Amino acid sequence: MKLHTLKPAVGSTKQRKRVGRGEGSGHGGTSTRGHKGAKSRSGYKSKIGFEGGQMPLQRRVPKFGFKNINRVEYKAINLDTLQQLVDSKNVSEVTLDVFRENGLASKNDLIKILGRGELKAKVNVSAHKFSASASAAIEAQGGQVTIL
Repeated sequence: MKLHTLKPAVGSTKQRKRVGRGEGSGHGGTSTRGHKGAKSRSGYKSKIGFEGGQMPLQRRVPKFGFKNINRVEYKAINLDTLQQLVDSKNVSEVTLDVFRENGLASKNDLIKILGRGELKAKVNVSAHKFSASASAAIEAQGGQVTIL
């Protein structure tokens, strides 16, 4: 190995455009910013969504409806899904951890059990909310409903 043969590894260096380093660089003078105007000045920053004076998209699009900022979102899980879980995993106690392990809910989801489908197994279910039909179906099979 000789010092004059050393080279950096392939892809380890980037050839970036060095602007404002004199006319000989090819990027001196206006430093690739063009002539005059706000965009050529230092500190220039346009507003988010600015479209050169044209009415911006977020103002052109009609707005309607209402978004409640206090809305609580629940992940809906039906009785037929619970029955599939019992059949495949053979569980008698269904908690939040069981839902998360089987990909039915993520870490911060609130869970509501709904009454679609049929439940044939005795199962104890823990969730944040239950519909009336779901809790009746679970208790009819001898299971327990636990509201967290």
